[in-house]
Order: sequence, then C-alpha cells, then structure tokens
Amino acid sequence: MREFLYVEDMADACVFLMNNYSDHDHINVGTGTDVTISELAETLRSIVIPDAELVFDTSKPDGMPRKVLNVDRLAELGWSAVTPLSDGLARTYEWFTSQQDGTIRGMELVAQSR
Repeated sequence: MREFLYVEDMADACVFLMNNYSDHDHINVGTGTDVTISELAETLRSIVIPDAELVFDTSKPDGMPRKVLNVDRLAELGWSAVTPLSDGLARTYEWFTSQQDGTIRGMELVAQSR
C-alpha cells in the first residue's frame, strides 16, 4: 500500500500552511489514503495503454507493507487534498506527453512515438 499526492495539492497545502500555521511541530501533508501497487498499476495502465495486459511477478518481495501518512493535524486546520489519484495521474501523463522531445528542465528525454 502506498500513498500518492498530486503536486498541485502539495503546492496548495504549502501555501495554506504558510498562511495558517506557525507552530514548531511538524505537519504531514498527504491524502491519508493509500492504494495497492496493483491498483496503481491498473490506474496507470488505463491512462497510458488501456489495451495492455499487466503481469505481476509475485516471486519478488513486497517491501514495506504500508506507507500512509497521518494527516489528522492538517485536516483539523481545515485543509485536505482534492485531486483523486486517477485525475492526478491523468493530468501528469497529459502534461508529459505534451512536452516536445528534447528536454524538460534540463533533463534529456528519450524520443517517443506518439
């Protein structure tokens, strides 16, 4: 199980905290919701290559069973993420495919057929 947060939600949380929080304790920023790796893979498959078939190698170790943040303190302050995982992944993929072959912020991209 893993938790994912869309970058625009993260930016929104940072601005919210700068305007509404001045304590010394840390604040977790996240969704407080996790998904299985297979759910993540299925969501990505449906966005990137809907006709693809996923095959999982169950002989490999699972790793840490669960990584999810406790976001109760942030929720008590009045903020929560608004972008569903599927929407964030779709927007990110759309942005990525809209980039011209070459570079993104100095990173070389492999030319891909679209």
